[in-house]
Amino acid sequence: MSSINQIFKALSHENRMKMLVLLKKDELNTLEIATHFEMSKIGVSKHLAILTNAGLINSYKKGQYLYYSLNPVVFRDVLNWIDQFYSDFEK
Repeated sequence: MSSINQIFKALSHENRMKMLVLLKKDELNTLEIATHFEMSKIGVSKHLAILTNAGLINSYKKGQYLYYSLNPVVFRDVLNWIDQFYSDFEK
């Protein structure tokens, strides 16, 4: 798992959060994601790279496009990490 700090840093930007919401629905390529944002394709790619480096999304190349999807394992790990604090409140 990526460091928890790296994951939370990736989650701290509004545009990256919106990208995760889009990817919750379906895997998308860079152009499909870019249509939802008023920024350059390079800007979108930089945000996607941060999410990928944090392990929050997976990518693969198909033809000339990179396709992205959520990595459920990392989300489960983050929830487990958070749960250690939550469970203390239930005592």
